[in-house]
Amino acid sequence: MPGGTFGGSAGWPHGGPTGYQGHPGYGTGGWAPAPANGMGITALVLGIIAVVGFCLYGLGIVLGVLALIFGFVGRARARRGEANNGGMALAGIILGAVGIVVSAAFLGFVIWAIANDPEFRDGFEEDPWATSLTVATAAR
Repeated sequence: MPGGTFGGSAGWPHGGPTGYQGHPGYGTGGWAPAPANGMGITALVLGIIAVVGFCLYGLGIVLGVLALIFGFVGRARARRGEANNGGMALAGIILGAVGIVVSAAFLGFVIWAIANDPEFRDGFEEDPWATSLTVATAAR
């Protein structure tokens, strides 16, 4: 090439094209992990079912306890930054506690009503074999 470096004499301002420089990087780390919101959502759903289903003879108590457990785990995840629905987990805790109290009160009322029912008690106070035993001992 006469006249110096490649492209210098052809009008290129700094020596001409030297190839592709590459594209800028996309940063580090890639995708951020999705928040683990399953525990808070589960606590809220179980708490709602516990409150609504208080008349299911103890099922509201079981669901309320599960809502409390999932709610506390969900709140802990939200505090650590693994989840972003701490309020939903708190609502599950509150509804679970309300479900336990209402279900226990309803179950206690049902047990009290059955125990104080006069027709229910009359059947157990009478011994169907009492008269036959009395007759059998009197006949001897």
